[in-house]
Amino acid sequence: MKILVSNDDGIGSQGIYELVQELKKIGDVTVVAPLTEQSAVGHAITMKSPLRVTKYFVNNELFGYAVDGTPADCIKMGVRNILKDIPDIVVSGINHGSNAATAIIYSGTVSAAREAAIMDIPAIAVSVTSYNASHFNYPAKVAAHFCKLVKEKGLRKGSLLNINVPDIPEADIRGIVLTKQGHAKWDETYVCRQDPYGKDYYWLKGEMVVLDTEPDIDQVAVMNNYASVSPIHFDLTDYDLFKDLVSWQFESIKI
Repeated sequence: MKILVSNDDGIGSQGIYELVQELKKIGDVTVVAPLTEQSAVGHAITMKSPLRVTKYFVNNELFGYAVDGTPADCIKMGVRNILKDIPDIVVSGINHGSNAATAIIYSGTVSAAREAAIMDIPAIAVSVTSYNASHFNYPAKVAAHFCKLVKEKGLRKGSLLNINVPDIPEADIRGIVLTKQGHAKWDETYVCRQDPYGKDYYWLKGEMVVLDTEPDIDQVAVMNNYASVSPIHFDLTDYDLFKDLVSWQFESIKI
């Protein structure tokens, strides 16, 4: 199995290192990841400046290729320029911090997997739900397990699996559950501070407000110590609203 790995925390993050060690047990792994942290950049791509790619070594061994761009850039670069063949699957992670509910929209980790889905390549995004995570072994094993499942069963074109795992010991994980994207959202504000010259600057802060209670919602599942697996896709059409708009009959109006 040919596996392309990326993330948004940067090629030097612990999460991507632990993921790669586990995936090497089941396939041929190539890493193409951002040179620096690219958290919350969403699906941004670089168009107005050149990209540079450098080889990245760990313990004097080639670990992968570092791109001075976004996670989506990395997938494009990996598939179109670095790899000789299309990978069987793309795995993005292991992200430091939850990528559930509305965080999916902002996530560079999920966007790397989504870019692969746009290119008709099966993809998985994997996150551990703490920004100071210390438990990567089990999330890495979950990622490897779903790589094999996806290879065997396949995914619909344009879709990907978004996996979130609590940052707790494996013995405390209650299981793996199929979930839907929740409605939890960030309650944010900008804190005003002053630099040494007395000029104001602003720093974003906030906390996630959970709005769901159903056990089959991603954010609720991880709060209950389950690993959450949500199928998502990049078709943003609101089909219910589409049906409602038919009654507006605006297509016959001349403005």
